[in-house]
Amino acid sequence: MSALALAVLLSLVSAVAYAGGAILQERVAATTPERRYAPLRRGAWRTAVALNGLGALLHVVALAYGPLSLVQPLGALTIVFALPMAAVFVRRRAGATAWRGAIMATVGLAGLLSLTSSSDSQSLGGTEHLMLALATGGGVIALMLTAHAVHRHPVVRSVILACAAGAAFGIASVFTKTVAVEWSRNVPLVEQVPSVAVIAALASAGVLISQASYRGAGLAAPLSTVTVVNPVVAAAVGLTLLGESFRYGATGTALALGCGVVAAGGLILLTTERIARETSTAPVECPAARDGASEAPPEPRPLVAEPLRAVPTQTTITPVHRRTRSRHHGRRERIVS
Repeated sequence: MSALALAVLLSLVSAVAYAGGAILQERVAATTPERRYAPLRRGAWRTAVALNGLGALLHVVALAYGPLSLVQPLGALTIVFALPMAAVFVRRRAGATAWRGAIMATVGLAGLLSLTSSSDSQSLGGTEHLMLALATGGGVIALMLTAHAVHRHPVVRSVILACAAGAAFGIASVFTKTVAVEWSRNVPLVEQVPSVAVIAALASAGVLISQASYRGAGLAAPLSTVTVVNPVVAAAVGLTLLGESFRYGATGTALALGCGVVAAGGLILLTTERIARETSTAPVECPAARDGASEAPPEPRPLVAEPLRAVPTQTTITPVHRRTRSRHHGRRERIVS
């Protein structure tokens, strides 16, 4: 088997592993709504983490055998695999609008990444490492605070959290690439400890935040958002800091912008489809309920004669009066016994 075929096979298996992990995460979020970020006691959640770790490992190995322009678009197939897998294994079927949105997001992302051409592998300097880590941490925290502020809109909150998770995963991929480049240049491992620590922190934060994004929003919208934001953020850093560029000059740049619009349109379809589903299934609130009255009218009393019940009588003790003659005074006294 050639290196290119091995890279394709590893990428496909990685996408399937990611899809399985996402399905389990969504099910855990649906069955344990009280645990927002990390239901550590659930075996299904630990299995989801293991599947995500397997997908990440296979993705890294695929990058070692194949070009970035091929491996990254194949990773976008996660959402395409996840929808039929969810319908088969957990009976969670997506509507036609969700399918159109998922396909649009995948096609747009694949086109965007296929137009990205990488030059010689470059690494980030120490100052760039620090600034990128601080900017990523601040951006992720800002998105989490924004999601908390819109907690009354579950779908919007989930999409914002998915953006934060995708950004964390994307920057973790950037640091992983820099570590791989420095490793190939025989850089001592001690000098790469800060980068490895950043990778561990961002990957852990991405898993926890993505778990929170599935609560109340289903599978398609959060997973598509993470799938699109992750490589887009990584590609943006590659274009600005790692010397990568779009192919075919100005024409390629215009095509890339068009692919970005298609991917964004797919995300909008996924979000609006979920919002419309929640609106159609939401219970109608009675006007009396908003005024503090009970939601349901009082139940009528049955028109059946109730059997007569004997009323218990209270037993009283009547005082008894006796007239006795005093032995000493010779007069009568009333003694109450």
